[in-house]
Amino acid sequence: MPAPTSAILAELDRLLEPARFDDYCVNGLQVPGRAEIETIATGVSANAELFELAAQAQAQLLLVHHGLFWGAGVAAIDPLLKRRLQLLFDADIALAAYHLPLDAHPELGNNALLARALGADTLTTFAEHRGQPIGCLATLPGDGLPAEDLFARVRDVTARDPLVFEAGPPRIRRLAIVSGAGADYTADAAAAGADALLTGEPEERSLALARETGIHVIAAGHHATETFGVRRLGEHLAERFDLRHVFLDVPNPV
Repeated sequence: MPAPTSAILAELDRLLEPARFDDYCVNGLQVPGRAEIETIATGVSANAELFELAAQAQAQLLLVHHGLFWGAGVAAIDPLLKRRLQLLFDADIALAAYHLPLDAHPELGNNALLARALGADTLTTFAEHRGQPIGCLATLPGDGLPAEDLFARVRDVTARDPLVFEAGPPRIRRLAIVSGAGADYTADAAAAGADALLTGEPEERSLALARETGIHVIAAGHHATETFGVRRLGEHLAERFDLRHVFLDVPNPV
């Protein structure tokens, strides 16, 4: 049976509490579509290729981590945005995006899911952004893992070779995690007692920060570290409303 789009959006608001976050973007419904949903598609970033895949999958709702609208909003519709919107309009697909609320969620969030995939047994909040924590500080069991073993686990979990600035101790017990563009939390991670910071993409200054703070910085890919939350969110909604869910990956080496 189809589920009302309004009920699905209400469930997303209940779960993720987007109003708590002072974000860079619009969280929630960005482009309206059908009033009832049978198939939900999820993906990391809103773009034409993802929209074409969602149309091929006959999805009525597309959930993404990185939406279309950022900053102060749209001043004008250029040809690129026109094409993207036209793809959604032609297929009558609703688009909803959840950015920092999805990073931060303690069960469905990118950072918590990464921590659990790496074997962490205790998570606490970390990386405050404008009053709300968006990352987590993960404790690995026992005496932790040899650094090389953790780097290998990150590779297995994200399906790509991470860029690692090896500047920390030989064993990692406390791991700070901020997916995506979280490299500037390196000093905060060191101050919190972490042995390493796992993020998506590095900054030019990341190597120096790693060496000067004495922790490892592991950059495993912005896209690769942010597939976890939106996929799990789609699975949750499919279970909750008895819907079909498809995760659509548009690989990105960044």
